[in-house]
Amino acid sequence: MIDLASDVKTRPTAAMREAMMVAEVGDEQAFEDPTVNALNERIAALLGKEAALFAPSGAMCNQIAIATWCRPGDEVICDAGAHIAWHESGGPAANAGVMINAINGHRGRFTAAQLTAAIKPAWRHCPEATLVSVEQTCNLGGGAVWAIDDLDAVAQAAQSRGLKTHMDGARLFNAAAATGIEVARHARHFDSVWVDFSKGLGAPVGACLAGSKAFIDRAWRIKQRLGGAMRQAGILAGAALYALDHHVERLVEDHAHARRLAEGLAALPGLQLDPLEVETNLVYFDVDAATAGMDAHEFCKRLLASGVRMTAFDARRVRAVTHLDVDGAGIELAIASAKKALGQANG
Repeated sequence: MIDLASDVKTRPTAAMREAMMVAEVGDEQAFEDPTVNALNERIAALLGKEAALFAPSGAMCNQIAIATWCRPGDEVICDAGAHIAWHESGGPAANAGVMINAINGHRGRFTAAQLTAAIKPAWRHCPEATLVSVEQTCNLGGGAVWAIDDLDAVAQAAQSRGLKTHMDGARLFNAAAATGIEVARHARHFDSVWVDFSKGLGAPVGACLAGSKAFIDRAWRIKQRLGGAMRQAGILAGAALYALDHHVERLVEDHAHARRLAEGLAALPGLQLDPLEVETNLVYFDVDAATAGMDAHEFCKRLLASGVRMTAFDARRVRAVTHLDVDGAGIELAIASAKKALGQANG
């Protein structure tokens, strides 16, 4: 199976499994797990923050951050395509009682001017905006990377109005790999930020949320409330530490594979995409039913029959994600399988 459905499909390597097996463990909730403690310290340092906590997932990190920064009835401002607005099952409303104010940005990114315009008047009839969230990279934006100057401008605009700033860093390491700029610089002006280990870094589970010591102290209470406290979690933290040592620098390979995949797919009649928009490891494209002779769901069904998996978001939109389990030969096979699927429809 050439599985391009998501980078969460990665499986731990043999060496990562070995690191998990030998990891020291203890009660994570009581701060007695040395491997989790080492991971938290390392992530805090990497992101330029005072402290960090280990959580089962990035979605939980988002939910913890929102509930820590906001009160029920507050408003969180983000892009219309943000993960917290689309893919967390209404968590902001259900877990923190907050509203989402969505900005129609460009490929997941918005400007400081758009943010300022989105903040409602300080009037008791309006919800009070307390948090601005950005996503680096932007998933539904096709893996688009925020420019550092734009991140700085948005953070400055938020902070000048008294809002806290949060970065969903699910693929922050991909942004760093694409730009050559360290993750701490991306996150410099954000009050909270998290990074994921179960996507491009190839760990089986886990993410770390970082911020000030006071923020993390409060965030622990929310983590407990959400059921996120763990016990001998060093087994999982060991995988994350291994990933930081061995799987960060190789992310550029995934980006090269994504560009090759995009170029190959763009050359096929019936598939619409601009390879120049592929900045990291996400490849989004449209299936033109009139030309291809099928919709996106049928296209993905035919690919799967050839041993290649991609994700159809709707009747037109398809996503393919490169990761460490797919090498260059797998990419070429995926292109050939796409050509075969389209050729079957067109005789």
